[in-house]
Amino acid sequence: MSLAEVEEGAGARLIDGVAVARAVREDLKSEVAELAARGIVPGLTVVLVGEDPASAVYVRSKEKTSVELGMKGATVRLPASTSQAELEALIDRLNADPAVHGILVQSPLPKHMDENTIVRRIDPAKDVDGFHPVNVGKLLIGEKDGFAPCTPAGVQELLVRYGVDTTGKEAVVIGRSNIVGKPMAALLIQAGVGANCTVTICHSRTKDLASHTRRADIVIAAIGKPEVITGDMIRPGAVVIDVGINRVPDASAPKGYRLVGDVHFESARQVAGMITPVPGGVGPMTIAMLLKNTVRAARQAGK
Repeated sequence: MSLAEVEEGAGARLIDGVAVARAVREDLKSEVAELAARGIVPGLTVVLVGEDPASAVYVRSKEKTSVELGMKGATVRLPASTSQAELEALIDRLNADPAVHGILVQSPLPKHMDENTIVRRIDPAKDVDGFHPVNVGKLLIGEKDGFAPCTPAGVQELLVRYGVDTTGKEAVVIGRSNIVGKPMAALLIQAGVGANCTVTICHSRTKDLASHTRRADIVIAAIGKPEVITGDMIRPGAVVIDVGINRVPDASAPKGYRLVGDVHFESARQVAGMITPVPGGVGPMTIAMLLKNTVRAARQAGK
């Protein structure tokens, strides 16, 4: 499915992540119904340790959306005092449960826990977050039965559904995190739809960042710094994907702050051909792709 309708505005066309996420969920409904007819109900279990408010809101949204699609959405809430051994034992039980197809341990974890060990404890076949080293390796070498991290997978979905021709294009990824930057580059260099790019990864030690971004057909900003990519750093007509979400003080805003991306939206919009807003761009795609990974995990388990 391609998203033919785009919002027209001054300068660049807006890439509507809310609409694309809705389209992904609609597609998943038919897949979930097909699996249910075979006696398979995709099950996602999210583990939340502690009382981080932002994590709690995010987890509720995942559970609600899962249920709306006809999936099993469960949340296991544990106190912050939970030990590493107790959490590992829970993951072992979920790994062994055939009704659980996807496991996600919500970050951040309490400081006394080793997050890397927890990630590696999850069965790679149920690691719908795509962070287990097995899935990282599968992504890099192009195997199709692994899981890509949800945010970069969501970015690629936006490019595909908006009909962006990526083959042979110069893509610059700004940021080298294991969550977004590195897997984003790995996705873009593969052979396939929404890929076949020539990729440059820039980061905090890159010299003359603008010299890289100005030659790019596609700019993906995921560096975690507010509005550092400005319009004069963008090639005219480029596609700009802003993964960042940052709070900046704003006395005129009801909450005393406003949300901005890593891209200075107003200046970039005057130059770019397409651009994602913040909020409403990449953000809504993350949960949609998590559910897509879970449905695929259920399908693979049922073969």
